[in-house]
Formats: sequence, structure tokens, C-alpha cells
Amino acid sequence: MWTCDRFGVGVKVVELETGKSIVVRINDRGPFIEGRIIDLSKGAAEKLGIVEKGITKVGLRILRWP
Repeated sequence: MWTCDRFGVGVKVVELETGKSIVVRINDRGPFIEGRIIDLSKGAAEKLGIVEKGITKVGLRILRWP
């Protein structure tokens, strides 16, 4: 499983069902729940349209490594 503990890393998050994407910056550690790879802010989740789903499958691509 991919994990990142380097703050400032730019990541493109793609919601796999719809193809919607957003670019975020890693600013915290976690998630600490098995099987999850990223926790998004409510604002990022709203832009992806996944707030009501709560959990969904996403793809990640590192865009910038500080």
C-alpha cells in the first residue's frame, strides 16, 4: 500500500468511478485505517462529488515531490 509522510507532496486524486480529479497537497499523516490510502478535506471531497459516498476508490499520481 502506498503511504506518504512527506508534507508538501502534490498529488492528483482521481475518483475512479467518474474520472473526476483534483490536485491536493499532503499536509498531514494518515489515514490510520487499514485499506484506506488517503483522507481528503471536505472541500476536496465536495469538488470530487464524493461527500455523500464517504468512501470511494481513487487513483493517485504524485505530481510534485518537494
